[in-house]
Amino acid sequence: MTTRGVELLHRGQRVAAHARSAHQGGFTTVVEHLPAAHRAHLQWTPERLVHWGQSIGVATGRTVQRLLEEQRHPEHGYRACLGLLSLVRKYGKPRLEAACLVALELGTARYSHVRDILANGRDRVHAADTPQWTSPQHAHVRGPGYYQ
Repeated sequence: MTTRGVELLHRGQRVAAHARSAHQGGFTTVVEHLPAAHRAHLQWTPERLVHWGQSIGVATGRTVQRLLEEQRHPEHGYRACLGLLSLVRKYGKPRLEAACLVALELGTARYSHVRDILANGRDRVHAADTPQWTSPQHAHVRGPGYYQ
């Protein structure tokens, strides 16, 4: 390491050399040095992922958007987005959309939370669809007048 560059050595042979970044803690990546799987992710853009999510439904699009926004660099959220969108194959579009809606109502947009909502069937029970419980009338109910 020098003030201007970084060299990577393997058994005494230089493998790569990079100029140092002026941004402390910043990312500088040379595309040629990425593994093949990571290079494949370069074809994805945040707009493309959000558009794919919106083609499933509004809540799914919003969940993808939040997944990307929560990352310091949107590229770090690609894997989670692709995993989320791949749940369509197992559960179908209506269930994924319902699960994303439940997750957003709970204040989360994590892939693992949406996956668990689907696995537990929580997407099938929506708070607005369930009627409010009321106590049946019987002799032991005193009523509101008793507590006056």
